[in-house]
Formats: sequence, C-alpha cells, structure tokens
Amino acid sequence: MDFTPTEPQAEARGLAVRIFADLATHERLRAAGTGSDPELWKALTAAGLVAAVPELGLLGLVLLLEEQGRTTAQVPYAASCVYGQLAITAHGTAEQRERLLPGIGEGSLVVTGAFPAQPTVRPSGRGRLRGTVPVVPWLRDATHVLVADAERELWLVALGEGAGIEETELTAPWSAGRLTLDDTPAEALGSGTPSGSGLGSYVDVLATARTAFAGLQAGVCAGSLARAVAHTNTREQFGRPLATRQAVQLRAADAHMDTEAIRVTAYEAAWRRDAGLPYTTHALTAAWWASEAGQRVVHTGQHLHGGAGADVEHPVHRHFLWGRQLDAYLGSGGEVLQELGELIASAD
Repeated sequence: MDFTPTEPQAEARGLAVRIFADLATHERLRAAGTGSDPELWKALTAAGLVAAVPELGLLGLVLLLEEQGRTTAQVPYAASCVYGQLAITAHGTAEQRERLLPGIGEGSLVVTGAFPAQPTVRPSGRGRLRGTVPVVPWLRDATHVLVADAERELWLVALGEGAGIEETELTAPWSAGRLTLDDTPAEALGSGTPSGSGLGSYVDVLATARTAFAGLQAGVCAGSLARAVAHTNTREQFGRPLATRQAVQLRAADAHMDTEAIRVTAYEAAWRRDAGLPYTTHALTAAWWASEAGQRVVHTGQHLHGGAGADVEHPVHRHFLWGRQLDAYLGSGGEVLQELGELIASAD
C-alpha cells in the first residue's frame, strides 16, 4: 500500500486548503446558520474540485474531505461527490454519465443519497417510487437523490413531481430534509451490473460513502484537536499553560492516536477501491473507527476548552456537532461492529 498522494491529488488538496481557509471562516459559518454557503460551493465547483473527483479517485476525495472537515465547511461536497460523481461514474450507463456528470461537476446539479439502514422505499409502478426516508442530509440543497429501495436497487430521482421535502434539523447543520415519494418518477442507475471490484452497485456505493465520510470525520477530528492544542498552549492556569499539565497531554495524545486511526483506515479502504481490490470490510473498519473514536476526539476537543467549549458560538462546538452527527450517520460504533463481524463470519 502506498498512500502518498499523486501530483494531481496533492495539487487538488492544496487548492482545497486555500479555498476553505478563505471562505469557510468562523464568521461566514455563523452567518450561514443551518444552511449551506452558495459562494463557497461556487468556488469549489469553479476550481474543478467536484469535476476532478473521478480522476482523483476515492483516495483523492478522502484527502479533500479531510480539508472540508477541518473547517466544517457547510457545503454538500461529500454527498454530491459520493452519490453523484463516483456512483454515476462507476455504475451509470454511458448516457447517464454524459447527461449528468457535467452538471454535477459544475455544481448546477447537486446529488445526495437516501441510504437508510432499513430502506422502505418501493417501486410503485414502472419507473416510479413510493415511500418515505425520514432523514436525507443536504436534501434541501439537492436537485437529485440517489435512492436505495427495499431490494437494494438504486434509483436516481430528480426532485420535482411527486417528491415532497420537509425541512429537518440535525445535530450538524447539513441542510437535511424528510423525503416523501408518492408515485415519483425515477430512473434506475445503470443496468444493475457489478462494478469493477466485483460488488453490486448498492454495496459499492455504500462502502464508498462509508469510506468518504470516515475521511470527513478524520478532518473534523483533526480540526477539533488543533483548536484544543492552540487553546491549551495559550491558556494559563496558576501561571502555567494548560498544555504543560500531564493530564492534558495524555488526553491530547489519545485524541491524536484516535484521529490517526480514523485517517489511516479511511486511506486504506479508499486505496483498495482505487486499486480494484475488495474493500467492503475495510470500509466498515474505517466507519467503525470514525464513529467510535470520532466521538471520543470531539468530546476531548470540547473538554480541553473548559467552559468555553460548551459555548454554542465557539468554533470548537461546531466540530463537536459534526463529529456526533457523523457518528450517527455512519451507524454508531456498536451497529457497525456487528455488521463487520457478521460479514467476516459469513465469509469463513
């Protein structure tokens, strides 16, 4: 395994760092409230950081999502890249790729995913769907939704006729909504053939999403820890910086190791997908670390800020909210670990 970024991946990450640093500031995030930042989204798409994702691969996307997580930038970047660019590139027909990928790349089309743990959406007729998905992240920003039905078939729904959207607030400000499909027109994604890695489209997209959102969590944790380190190095107590105290150092060191575990497992799963190797169990491993260790890290980041960390207006509190939301979105550590164990047992 070689996780060293390629030259295009390194250049894309450097560009993302600059854009997020310039536009995902604390002041702009406060002004955005629970919505997304259209100016930041326009900057990312104009820089080609959505269109380039199929070429950069899943590892390249993980690197970019780390940078989003460091700043908790409020844009549907992870969703549109995973459920749009990568899903359609891997599993869409040639006609779907030609029709949809340019718009997704330039940002005029935004795709999110309706992938609940137990899908209840069902076909109600030829090319139509019926059912409800209680929570869909970034639904209020989306033009299309990739829906998994009860049979784990994938459908692409253009939001419009027969698609009801009700605003829903999550722990993190992800512009979420409740999706109701009532005999809603939909098109099947691709022809249902397996991907190059030998996985069905549902399994592949789910594993890709888990890997990508684990990468996002690595960035959220890194950002939380960086803020905690800066705070404890400047905040003095009894004439000494908090960072000189052993208890603080141990908490920070544990958080650093947890963050690195999230990062390296996400890198491994992404690298394996890009190399065409089996990676379903590796994606679950990354998701477990992101869920289980991620919530520990953001709690530590908030704790090391003392009373200031409980202030909902403090930047570190946003990392706490994102970390807890990603924990829930990935399924919580116990649920992911059970699925991983069952998958390993079934393979033996």
